[in-house]
Amino acid sequence: MSAPLTLANQPQLAGALTIVRLSLHVLAATIWVGGQFVVAGLLPTIRGLGADAPRRVAAAFGRLSWPAYWLLVATGVWSYLAIPARRATTPWRVAFVVKMLVVALAGLAAWRHTRAASPRARGIWAGLASLASTAALVLGVALAG
Repeated sequence: MSAPLTLANQPQLAGALTIVRLSLHVLAATIWVGGQFVVAGLLPTIRGLGADAPRRVAAAFGRLSWPAYWLLVATGVWSYLAIPARRATTPWRVAFVVKMLVVALAGLAAWRHTRAASPRARGIWAGLASLASTAALVLGVALAG
């Protein structure tokens, strides 16, 4: 049997700062994570535009994606600081640490992708960046509780 609804346990709207923080975080994730999948999906078409096209598109994407990555990091820290210590259970803290490691791996792999010399290495680093970015997204949903 569920508890009767009272004002204390009814869903509430988020405060203004929470709305700003989470909206920025989600927007940055759509650019960082979603953009990786969009560019990967467009790559066959991009290659058909000329030998230099993939490099030029990657540079253009980088001008959008790297600021989004750092916005994700900043709003992630802000989110961590916004959680009252009494609400951060041990499993939540473990998941947060794992998420931070995965976020770092995503950034490192994406950076290595931009520096890779061979198509094979670029593919490996891009795949790792996408997997780590997706894992960070899923962990973020879990942390939202």
